[in-house]
Amino acid sequence: MAQTTKRRLTGERPQQGATPDSLLALHAAGYRAVIERLGPGRLLDVGCGQGFESIGFVAPDRRVVGVDYSAEATETASARFGPGGLGVARMDALAMGLAGGRFESVCSSHLIEHFETPAEHVAEIARVLADDGAAFFLTPNEPADFENPFHVHLFGRAELADLLGQYFADVWLGGLDAVPHVKGDFAARRIRANKVLKLDVFDLRHRIPRSWYVAAYTRLLPVAYRLIARGDTGGTTGITAADWFVTDDIDDTTLVLFAVARRPRRRV
Repeated sequence: MAQTTKRRLTGERPQQGATPDSLLALHAAGYRAVIERLGPGRLLDVGCGQGFESIGFVAPDRRVVGVDYSAEATETASARFGPGGLGVARMDALAMGLAGGRFESVCSSHLIEHFETPAEHVAEIARVLADDGAAFFLTPNEPADFENPFHVHLFGRAELADLLGQYFADVWLGGLDAVPHVKGDFAARRIRANKVLKLDVFDLRHRIPRSWYVAAYTRLLPVAYRLIARGDTGGTTGITAADWFVTDDIDDTTLVLFAVARRPRRRV
């Protein structure tokens, strides 16, 4: 991930064995939805993290490059998945050192919500995408998202469609949603989280400097997972990517927005 304020927002990265099964399945389902819509050529995965999802893009007719601002993440991804065909580079997602029009496919999964100026991110993806390529965006649906200091700009369907339309001539926007028992899992965890947040009776988290809130959240999130989501991790729930599906029918309970953008508008 990258951030205009240079805060190192690594605390939210999915971690196998620690992150709840439903969140890992959400990310895996998003990558699966992208893979199902890919063709051959060069693919760029922006915000690749440790690469355990990016490696799934690699195919005999597809060269894959993952970029991330975190040195720790890119070193891990390169060591683990470089031998399997994943190219990795450390770059800022708002100013990638890549030639324009270089990639037939670009993926931005759960990244755009981390930018205070998300248009810069979209513009950079449009710049590196080939004229006949496709860019894929996944981001939480604002009405269904949890409170999360890492999510600095949440999107509803109309706002995301409007932003992408400024940089791409062809935009399809749908959703990535889950079967009822998985949505119930998210709802139950949201209730538990809200009970914890109510302990902050003076709303201090919104009064202290944002950097302090982010730092505290980063340290407390693993503890919270162990205390209030300890039965939700490690595969114990049985929730997998198979419990998720792409849909055209979006409402306030749809968990993720999924967009496919084509025909980048070239800025002179």
